[in-house]
Amino acid sequence: MLSRRHLLTGATLLAASAAIPRAWAQAPTGPFKLDPLPYAPSKNEPHIDAQTMEIHHDKHHAAYVNNLNAALAQNAEAARMPLQDMLANLSKVPESIRTAVRNNGGGHANHTMFWQIMGGQGGEPAGDVKAAIDRDLGGFQKFQTDFNTAGEKQFGSGWVFVTVSRDGKLALTTRPNQDTPLMDGQRVLMGNDVWEHAYYLKYQNRRPEYLKAWWNVLDWNRIGERYAAAKAGTLTI
Repeated sequence: MLSRRHLLTGATLLAASAAIPRAWAQAPTGPFKLDPLPYAPSKNEPHIDAQTMEIHHDKHHAAYVNNLNAALAQNAEAARMPLQDMLANLSKVPESIRTAVRNNGGGHANHTMFWQIMGGQGGEPAGDVKAAIDRDLGGFQKFQTDFNTAGEKQFGSGWVFVTVSRDGKLALTTRPNQDTPLMDGQRVLMGNDVWEHAYYLKYQNRRPEYLKAWWNVLDWNRIGERYAAAKAGTLTI
């Protein structure tokens, strides 16, 4: 039988998830849209459950897109800017919408990247990405350890990223909330979301367990394509 505590916990989770779709239901039109997941929500099972993927994409990411469009509806000039340029030039965005653009534009960029690099079989990288990891990040095993440690130490909500320069150099960094290296004019090769909504249904407060499991769903071919695009100067978000 369900205890009163379980019933209350379930009701709380349902109420929290129900609060997010309002932004979807009232979706304002605008320059940005939510692309569908490039694979089935169950693709990353058992490491990331389908329900988490659905809520994360269909509600959380959707809310960022809708809120970004709502903010940009107040300024036609800003709405014409590509997202990567907007985020790299936040000081030029009108102050009245700057925080909304920072939070929601960052969330849109981060999640768009996030879905692209998953849906794979994990394993280890090969080719140019492997060579860059060996050269810049001390080899794959050290890179994994350092990446997971950075994710564990990120206080509260945020992201852990690998940035990539035009000459292919990699670096490890973290950002709070929905901030992104794009705001510093950098490009992102890959990154992991350490907001609790990315893992709480399956892992609860066990962020290190989630970080370790996440490597099993990476698509290194897709990451390799992003690396090649960065060196060609065509990588956007």
